[in-house]
Amino acid sequence: MKLTLVFIVLTITIFSCDNKNEKSETESLNTSETNLKDSDTTNFEITENKVDNELRIKHEAYKSDILNLPISLNQFIPSGYTAIDTLSGDLNSDDYNDMLLVYKKNGEDSTSNSIENPEKRTLIILIGQPDKTYKLVAQNRNVVYCVDCFGGTMGDSFMGLVIKNGYFSIEHYGGSIWRTARTITFKYSKIEQNWFLHKDGIESFHATDENEKKTTEIKTKKDFGIVPFEKFDIYKEN
Repeated sequence: MKLTLVFIVLTITIFSCDNKNEKSETESLNTSETNLKDSDTTNFEITENKVDNELRIKHEAYKSDILNLPISLNQFIPSGYTAIDTLSGDLNSDDYNDMLLVYKKNGEDSTSNSIENPEKRTLIILIGQPDKTYKLVAQNRNVVYCVDCFGGTMGDSFMGLVIKNGYFSIEHYGGSIWRTARTITFKYSKIEQNWFLHKDGIESFHATDENEKKTTEIKTKKDFGIVPFEKFDIYKEN
């Protein structure tokens, strides 16, 4: 009789412990799932804010600095103008480092009028030489937006340059409630020994309404034909 009673008490105790452990594990799992959901949401918000913040930082970065250019580059900038961006890389698939340089007219902020008198900026292509100097081979005043063009309430829309394996791109970003990013890419032709328009991409999105879908339009050679770098005009209506 005593043995039977001990067995019954032991069984009840084990069953009770199992229930507590199961409940504890279930609560732990639910808590983990809740924390994971909260964490995902937080991380998503941080990522979105981080991306927008990085764009703003990049958007403003070059404005705060006057580029200290070497003498070898200063010679390509006319009097009364200042460089606002440079980037080195391989532009023509040879053994020498090349350079892109963008310069602006001094005081453009107060004299430029995007409709009547845009103070145009110039992008020049400099090809590296065996003696480590540069040779100016192409330039265009209609490939970088003026200081008050395209940017809207965000101001100057010029974001920077990109070079990769004979391709180079000019990036712009601006707007207000509706934001627009435009990336224009050129590709080097060894046969023609020139750069031609490769892609012209525009992406628009609403800055605050997540329900508004992004719109993306990418034009290629089949849309615009053969366009040499020096003939491209960013101000021309599509």
